[in-house]
Formats: sequence, C-alpha cells, structure tokens
Amino acid sequence: TVANHVPVGRAAGLLGDLLGVGCSVGFVAGVRGRAAGLLEPFMERVRALLRQAGVLGVDETPGRAAGGLVYVHVACTEFLTHLHTGGRSAEDIDAGGVLVGYAGTIVRDGYAGYAHLVDAVHAWCGAHGLRDLRAVWEADPVGQAWAGAMADLLVYANRAAGAARAAGAQALEGATLAQIVGWYRGAVAKGIADNQRRRTQLAKDGLRLARRFGAHEAMILRFATDLTVAFTNNQSERDIRPVKVQQRASGGCWRTLQGLADFAIVWSYLSTAAKWGLDKLAVLRQLFTTGPWLPPAIGPAG
Repeated sequence: TVANHVPVGRAAGLLGDLLGVGCSVGFVAGVRGRAAGLLEPFMERVRALLRQAGVLGVDETPGRAAGGLVYVHVACTEFLTHLHTGGRSAEDIDAGGVLVGYAGTIVRDGYAGYAHLVDAVHAWCGAHGLRDLRAVWEADPVGQAWAGAMADLLVYANRAAGAARAAGAQALEGATLAQIVGWYRGAVAKGIADNQRRRTQLAKDGLRLARRFGAHEAMILRFATDLTVAFTNNQSERDIRPVKVQQRASGGCWRTLQGLADFAIVWSYLSTAAKWGLDKLAVLRQLFTTGPWLPPAIGPAG
C-alpha cells in the first residue's frame, strides 16, 4: 500500500482477486502498522546519520487525516529520507528528532517556522525565489524590471556554481562572486527605489519582495558562497510528494492519523532503500524476517 500508493481497501481487494486470499481492510492496515512498528531501529539510524550530514533538505506538506489537517515533515539527503507527522509549529518540526541542535546547512523554503533553528546555517530554495520573482515581473514587466534582473542573476549564479562544481573547484572565483553580489544588491536597490513611492498593490508586493531579498541575501546566495549547497530544494519536494500521491489515491483523506504516521515511517524506509539501489520488496521481506535493513553510512564511500 505504500510502495505503489494503493489504498488499503483496494489492496485487500487485489489480494483476493489475484491470490484468492480473503483479507479485511483492517488486516492490510495492520500489516502497514506492524511494519512501522518494526522500523524504529531504522528511523533512529537515519536520524543519527542525518545529524552528521553537512547539508540537509527540509520541507513540509499538509495532509488530511481523520477529518482534520496535519503536516508531514521531511529531512533528507541524496541517500537518506526521514518523514514524521505533526503540526506546523517549531515544536512539531523539532519532534522529528533531526534538526534540534543540527549545525550543518538546511536548504528550505521561506517558511518562518524554521527560524528557531539557530545552530544551523540556512539556505533558501532558489526555485521558490524564481517563482516569486516571475509572479511580480509578469504582472508588470516594466515597473518590476528589477525582478527580471534578479531572476537573471540567480540563473547566472546557478550556472556559475554548477560549472565550478563540475570543474572540482572548492569555491567560486573571487571576481565572479563579487560580480554576483554586486548584481544582486543592485537589483534589490532598484526594486526598492522603483516601488517605495507607488501606492498600487503591485508596487506594495514588489517592495515587499525586494526588501525580503535584501534582508536575506546570505540565505538566498548560499548556493553560490558554499558549493556544497544545492540551488533548489527539489530533493525534499520529491521525497515528500508521495504523501500527496497516496492521499489522492485514497480519496483525498487519510482515515486515521495513525495511518498517515505509519505511511510516513514506511515510506522513509522504502525511499531510503531505493536511494541505495535496493529492491523495495526485498527490504520489506528482510524487515519481516530478520529485521530492518539499515543504511551503512551517510552515503556510498567515494
């Protein structure tokens, strides 16, 4: 029901149709719950490894369960996935057991709920920034020319950072980085100057966005000042997307909060195994026979 996003009711029906085995919806849900219960050693191992990683992606997405709204949180790398459920507060973010005291870099969106993580270095997802800039620029290409210039700068900086990584460089050349920072600050200054005396709603939106870019320059340009940091938070978004896929397949709502929590745990296991090139059915067989597969390290050696 987790690996292929099949609702428990449909899974029970498929077992009957394909194997001639009669089983209830409760039985199928119980198997998922049993799997989640067996996975605590795996979840603890992933939490420990994630806390050692230099860069983490984090994200959250809402889900509907038991008639209410709940959030699923993810912390991940290219080789590890950890999901947990809760609300959207700082306490709910901390409840995952990964980010409290974490001193590496977290790549995230602009949600203020992560601001309490003061031990970490923060990086904002460039894709989110580009979407915000595009929305303002498309509404008024002339009046919000600064947004177009800022978007061009982010694309240029991302290409420069990617080329530097591909060449094995540890950092951008000083002249290139200085050019990027100067371009960035010039775009911010123009955005503020062009909008601060106008009273239209679009001008207010443009001014707010320009001031946000000005206030958070370090986080937005983190991918350029630290080449270990990705431009986007796409990894986190990919890792959390199955929550939405499963919810749609299940009629738009999870029946119980526990069902969603169990799904989050089991998907953490299957997602991580897939990142290591392992077969999902094989690691599930191992889970129910000898115990959970455990990732050996933060990532493959070399």
